[in-house]
Order: sequence, then structure tokens, then C-alpha cells
Amino acid sequence: MTLSEVTEKVQKLASNNGGKLGATCNFQFDEGLIHLDDTVSPTVVSNDDTSAVCTVKMSLENFGKMMQGDLNPMMAMMMGKLKIEGDKAVAMKLASMF
Repeated sequence: MTLSEVTEKVQKLASNNGGKLGATCNFQFDEGLIHLDDTVSPTVVSNDDTSAVCTVKMSLENFGKMMQGDLNPMMAMMMGKLKIEGDKAVAMKLASMF
């Protein structure tokens, strides 16, 4: 998956499930960044490098696997495939959004 494809998928999920996070979050990949702002309605998803209370760092490939249900987020974190900076409680709420 490319960054634009993943951004579109996150946008679609956020429009269907917005309001559950109530915070800002960045997804940092080698290929770029996805910024999710769920403090506004409708939820805003962009590729702008904007500050957020939580940043999730992982490869685009592993993010795609996680979105498809082929990679468990907790296992990814324990195996070092996913790193969280900032408010970990926000990262935990992401599961309810996706």
C-alpha cells in the first residue's frame, strides 16, 4: 500500500467512526505522515506534519497488515514493530476507531 492509499483508508474509517478518539494523533512512516484530528467534527485526516498528543511510528507495510487484521497491535508493539510516543491512552483508543 502507498501512503496515499493508506491515507484514504484512514479518512474513510475516521468519517465512519469519528468522535471516539477526541484527540490528535500522528502516524509516522518512512514514506511520510498521516495526521488525524478527532477534536473537530468531522474528523480531519491529512498528510500535514502537525503536532499531536500521540505519535505511532511503524512501517507502512506493518500498518497495512494491522488495518487488515493480519497484525495484532499489542504483538507489534512487543516485537518492536510499533512504537508509541506521547499519550499512550490515546493510542489505546485507536482500536475503537479502526
